[in-house]
Amino acid sequence: MLLALAIGDAYGAGFEFAPREKIDQHNKLTGYQQHGLGIKAGCYTDDTQMSLAISELLISKAPWTKTNIANHFVACYKRDRRLGYSSGFQALLDSVNDGQELLEQINPNSSRNGAAMRAAPLGVLADIETLLHYAKLQAQVTHDTPEAIESAQAIALAAHYMLYQRGDKAGLSAFVSQHGGGFWDDNWHGEVPCSAWETVNAVLTLLKNADSLSALLLMGVDFGGDVDTVTALALAIASESGQYQADLPAFLAKNLEAGPFGHDYLAALSRQLMALKA
Repeated sequence: MLLALAIGDAYGAGFEFAPREKIDQHNKLTGYQQHGLGIKAGCYTDDTQMSLAISELLISKAPWTKTNIANHFVACYKRDRRLGYSSGFQALLDSVNDGQELLEQINPNSSRNGAAMRAAPLGVLADIETLLHYAKLQAQVTHDTPEAIESAQAIALAAHYMLYQRGDKAGLSAFVSQHGGGFWDDNWHGEVPCSAWETVNAVLTLLKNADSLSALLLMGVDFGGDVDTVTALALAIASESGQYQADLPAFLAKNLEAGPFGHDYLAALSRQLMALKA
């Protein structure tokens, strides 16, 4: 899951809020593209880094508290500072020393998609009530609004549905709507903003309509907008389901960033995360 998430993040990052001309010219699954912020081709962003924080806390089996969650957010960032975060949140992460300081200084009144983008690893939780609680608590650390909480729960539920083979992908949106707050629309069209609800709708649309992992990437980027979050989540959720053709070009794994928290670390951590599945 985590390796797939990072691949989707790194591929989508090259097209995040890019001009339509760049998408039309380069969204061919022939190579990674550099992000407009200067993020190198093949490198992942905050979507993956914060998902690592969630995964590492799950694997540690430490108590699921706001302080522990915030500590992992800060620690993951401090050990491997990278671009991709909103400027305000990145400045806050730079200024604090631990999770307690983050909780004391943050204004968590955002309805953007930051809580959803890191929620896919929670799909390994077998008990839905626990999953919903964990998704809500991690959302409240940074995005304590109904929209953000419900979107995080929706992504966790979608990952759970696929991981535990609860049904065909055609029934995914109904399952998410049944067990989580809100009604989700899997007929998204057009550019995807950083909004929580719209991001989930775009992800569910991809998961319903695509039949392969490569199609998820191509269709997700073609939306335009915040496509790295959309492609990261869609690929992470689909990668463990068996319902999508595993046809990703070899370069996506080969050219994904290396380093201490790159390809090999992601693959190893993903195996540990999947071992938590009941």
